[in-house]
Amino acid sequence: MGWLEALILGIIQGLTEFLPVSSSGHLELTKALFGGDHVPAESMFFTVAVHGGTALSTVFVFRKDIVEIVGGLFKGNKEQLGFSVRIILSMIPAAVVGLLFEDEISMLFDGQILLVGMMLILTGLLLFLADRAKNTNRNVGVGHSILIGIAQAIAILPGISRSGATISTSVLLGIDRVKAARFSFLMVVPLILGKIAKDLLDGGGLQTQLFSMEVFIGFLAAFITGWFACKWMIRLVQKSQLKYFSYYCFIVAALAITFHFSQN
Repeated sequence: MGWLEALILGIIQGLTEFLPVSSSGHLELTKALFGGDHVPAESMFFTVAVHGGTALSTVFVFRKDIVEIVGGLFKGNKEQLGFSVRIILSMIPAAVVGLLFEDEISMLFDGQILLVGMMLILTGLLLFLADRAKNTNRNVGVGHSILIGIAQAIAILPGISRSGATISTSVLLGIDRVKAARFSFLMVVPLILGKIAKDLLDGGGLQTQLFSMEVFIGFLAAFITGWFACKWMIRLVQKSQLKYFSYYCFIVAALAITFHFSQN
């Protein structure tokens, strides 16, 4: 992987992690277009690294919220404690799936373009339905957090947008759009950081890859673009403009499926 490819992949990750068009799906499509021959472990590690960049951008955008939540926990604030519990509950489904099916998931990040296309169609349908839902002032409840967590677990599949799946699920459950976006972005940070820590502790040569120039470029590009995309996405959700992303997902899905069959 060259530095230019790493830069492009990082920019795509930063934009698509928050915009509901599937960052993992776009990464796989881009790698396929570059003709990359990365083995699944290497491909998965770079994916984790650029996800780390977007996790850091999330922390930066919501730094005041995070400080408030942590401060509230130390002070015994019931509201902040309840929010933290809901975040933890939302993490459980994806954490369980990630731990039990790690090898199977890794194989999905190896040029499965047809799968990406099909899952993009599903993402587009979710966004289209969510855009038509009425907005409310409802908060995320305990039951909601579990259902949103299941949506996040399913979004491990390349082609299903994590933000699209979790925000759409939240909105369809009747949760306020802005609160849904906030919860969606905050709930993934512990999972990403935990995944990075696990990979580093597992070893397997990942420590040396961490300091490669390509990985650093991808990480930095994902952080910078993710910062802008996160703030932009919050405004878009508030204005009920998800349907435009659903159209985009349908178009990219058609291109991905066409590309798959043209290569076979």
